[in-house]
Order: sequence, then C-alpha cells, then structure tokens
Amino acid sequence: MQPSRRNPCALILFAAVAAFFIVAPAVAHAVLLESNPALKSAVSGPDVPIKLRFNVRIDALRSRLTLIRPDGSAQPLEISKQTPADTLSAEATGLTTGAYRLRWQVLASDGHITRGEIPFTVSPS
Repeated sequence: MQPSRRNPCALILFAAVAAFFIVAPAVAHAVLLESNPALKSAVSGPDVPIKLRFNVRIDALRSRLTLIRPDGSAQPLEISKQTPADTLSAEATGLTTGAYRLRWQVLASDGHITRGEIPFTVSPS
C-alpha cells in the first residue's frame, strides 16, 4: 500500500472497531437484579407479593409470570400495570405451605427474551 492510502484504511478500521464497542453494551439481555420473594427464601402466606426488578426496561405486556405449585400445576399470575418500566409486580394469593417456583419470562427493550425461575417456600403463618 502507498503511504497516502494507509491512513484512510486505518481510520476506517478504527471507526468500525470503536462502533462495535459502543453498540455492544446496548444489546444486553435483561438481568434480574432483585426479587421478592428472594431466591430460595421462606415467606409466609397465604398471600405473597411478587416483585422482580431488572437492569433494563422491559415490555410488561409481552412478559409472563407463572407460579408452579407444590403439586406441579401451573398458575399464570396477572402482572400489575402500575409498576416502573424495569419492574414486574403481581400478587400470588391463597398459597398453602410448600415449595413453589416462580417462572418468569420478559421481553427486554433490546428485543431479547430472557427466562428464569425462582424457587421459594411458603411456611405456615
């Protein structure tokens, strides 16, 4: 290559690499930062407030919360519409003593779906 052509090529390569590093953090998946009930915690029932907070804005209309009961049956939970953009809230009612799992699925603002599960126990009140 001639010296006059090296500089524009190096500049284009540098710009492409810099753009990759600037855009990459914006496409991260939703990460669960905080949950109530907490992972493997014991809570008293029969009514348990559910709150999940994520690191990014999520689409609550396209997200799901499902309670897996001790007998293995699944109960969808209604997500509250009055929450911050990074939070899902619901109320699990009428829970009896036993081991439960809260399955969650969220659609993040970057368009990616993230799933997880939070096991917890309901103890006698």
